[in-house]
Amino acid sequence: MIPTVAVTRYVTPLREGGSLPGIVEGDDLGTYVCKFRGAGQGVRVLVAEVVVGELARRIGLRTPTLVALDLDPEIARYEADEEVQDLLNASPGLNLGVDFLPGAFGFDGELPTGEGVASKVLWLDAFTANVDRSWRNPNLLFWHGDLWVIDHGAALYFHHAWPGGITDPARFANQPWSPDDHVLLSYAHDLPKADGEIRGLLDEHAFTEILALVPDSWLEPVPGAETPEALRAAYVRFLTARLGTSQWLPQDPAEAAAR
Repeated sequence: MIPTVAVTRYVTPLREGGSLPGIVEGDDLGTYVCKFRGAGQGVRVLVAEVVVGELARRIGLRTPTLVALDLDPEIARYEADEEVQDLLNASPGLNLGVDFLPGAFGFDGELPTGEGVASKVLWLDAFTANVDRSWRNPNLLFWHGDLWVIDHGAALYFHHAWPGGITDPARFANQPWSPDDHVLLSYAHDLPKADGEIRGLLDEHAFTEILALVPDSWLEPVPGAETPEALRAAYVRFLTARLGTSQWLPQDPAEAAAR
């Protein structure tokens, strides 16, 4: 599992999104952006954050370190903001911690980073069906001159249909993905090359290792997968099925950007 760190202090909320993440300090002396299990989107977005973040790491993209933040609701007693109190009280146990990158700034339209990075980001978002890397919300940071990818909770949308039972992996495997609104579309000039390289780095074994990082408490039972291990196996089947197809991969991002 990803490392577990106990929350020692809630610092401040980040009011940039509806889920109200917050800056917290941990007992390892680290500072993290905490994404709470008690937020409206539920624990599945935390699963997506871990899975897609680790996929990014495996294909050579920079993304902040992730930890499981063990939160004692007693911390809420010291918060004056009632909305923050409610969120802390609703989030006992393990929440997601994203390493805070001090001094990082958002993507502003320039891409002074390594060759092929934009194509890798586009590939990652197409593979995981991420709909949240647009100009409205780039979810990209620059830190020490490098591009970092963040905020992947909107990916892997297929698992939001699972409360009714595990769905068919083939549907996700063949589901197309549109690059038209992607923030890095005009930079992704080497997508076929990136596709060839990345497919050599991922397989069923890699997906199994990635899902092993997800805490059991975030893998809520659904019909057809009543245990954490059964849920992990379902994610592996879906990712493996998608990797075995190419319908979701944009054919010519540069041409799409010119339209």
